[in-house]
Amino acid sequence: MKIYQVGGCVRDALLGLPIKDRDWVVVGATPEEMRAQGFMAVGKDFPVFLHPQTKEEYALARTERKTAPGYSGFAFHATPDVTLEEDLLRRDLTINAMAQDTDGSLVDPYNGQADLQQRLLRHVSPAFAEDPVRVLRIARFAARFAPLGFRIAPATLTLMQQMVSNGEVNALVPERVWQETERALGEQSPEVFIQSLRDCGALQIIFPEIDALFGVPQPAQYHPEIDTGIHTLLVLQQAVRLSADPQVRFAALLHDLGKGITPRDMWPHHYEHEAKGVPLVKALCDRLKVPRDYRDLAVMVAQYHLHYHRIKELRPGTVLETLQALDAFRRPQRFEAFLSACDADSRGRPGYEDRPPVKAELFRRYQQAAAAIKPDSLPPGLEGAAIGAALQQKRLDAITALRNDKPT
Repeated sequence: MKIYQVGGCVRDALLGLPIKDRDWVVVGATPEEMRAQGFMAVGKDFPVFLHPQTKEEYALARTERKTAPGYSGFAFHATPDVTLEEDLLRRDLTINAMAQDTDGSLVDPYNGQADLQQRLLRHVSPAFAEDPVRVLRIARFAARFAPLGFRIAPATLTLMQQMVSNGEVNALVPERVWQETERALGEQSPEVFIQSLRDCGALQIIFPEIDALFGVPQPAQYHPEIDTGIHTLLVLQQAVRLSADPQVRFAALLHDLGKGITPRDMWPHHYEHEAKGVPLVKALCDRLKVPRDYRDLAVMVAQYHLHYHRIKELRPGTVLETLQALDAFRRPQRFEAFLSACDADSRGRPGYEDRPPVKAELFRRYQQAAAAIKPDSLPPGLEGAAIGAALQQKRLDAITALRNDKPT
């Protein structure tokens, strides 16, 4: 039995990055031998075991063979005669196909260390094309390592394009698409995830609503970048600057979907794109089984982001109606997430990146002034609907007074 560290922990150590999880591969062992040493079997499709003390994963060296379309159509072979090099050959990228012996020596049969130095995301073998999830994974790795200068190798991008054209990507199930997307939203450059999917043609299949934004113009006086797709990527960049919350980043990504269905004869204007975008956001979230919290915030940002931009012009009654629609009094944290996504939209334009969030602050002051009005501050003797009406009026008065810069 021979044990090696493999994959991401080896890669990240060579890059000088923090190691979150350690993965191990065991060569020359049987499941019975692993259990005899106290390891607990947890793998469903192939033998994976938990270490009795550390609970880290130890997988038996294995090979795999494509048996059917999609990401689950594989047969695995794990026996003591499978070599480390054979196990590493089935991995996605060369930088993930390195191993470290117990004495610290590096096992690198596919030149992963050289690709680390050249900042290349390169596939290990043509077998890469057998698993459509790898298109998403490579796009996610591109998002993670873009700040370090990594790029997808041309040959790997060509292979990804072939996987799209031959229909392999169509076999992706919603749960895996969302899993990789959510993880990508937590990376340092999630906009690279979207751009990488577009570069290989997968965006049109996986996120057609987002793909439709590219090439759609906006008024140059408000959007120097003009292209709505480029604006969306810039907004996602700004969302990363403003918030670590992936829900904020997701809402920023989807905020302008309505512009993708504007008739060409109306370009570059997009009247009522907010309302038109709401069904698109809902359809995307339903299709990918997106969690409700993500969905709700994304719908609100799509529907009300122009209210944010026009907050100085809105009548007090409209401000109050918007705050109530956002459930800002009962869920102030989500209201703050809404403000962050809208601020990202405002900053996601060349020359606007560092503008102070004046509109967010004004919207916040309105919310705080209205939220300060509590039912126990109302005149005594009110009952039923009269309580709600009085509370509504006092909150409206508070917003009006603040707008007029008078004490409440």
